[in-house]
Amino acid sequence: MTKAWPTEIRLKKDKKSLIVAFDDESAYEFSAEFLRVTSPSAEVQGHHPSQKKTIGGKRDVEIMKVEPVGNYAVRLFFTDLHDSGYFTWDYFKESGEAMDAIWAEYLQALEAQGLDRG
Repeated sequence: MTKAWPTEIRLKKDKKSLIVAFDDESAYEFSAEFLRVTSPSAEVQGHHPSQKKTIGGKRDVEIMKVEPVGNYAVRLFFTDLHDSGYFTWDYFKESGEAMDAIWAEYLQALEAQGLDRG
């Protein structure tokens, strides 16, 4: 169960970032690129940890739309037409808290696979 509940989910005017604030007074700003490359979708995460994919070339991706999914998540629609995967409140809270480490791991994976942010 989610310990913190979102009080605001706001797509910035430039569509390059999403701000998520919680009732515990924490708030995180996620770049569209971060959200796209860490998407909880099977396309990115696979169906097993060994199937996780590193997605390059998403530096300029934007979020076209944010759609609620019940009372537990949102679905994001990106300009590269990716729209699968539900971004839960737990995803936003946990990813926000670990954003620097997640991003560093992503950049290392890109380099190791000879990919770039494009």
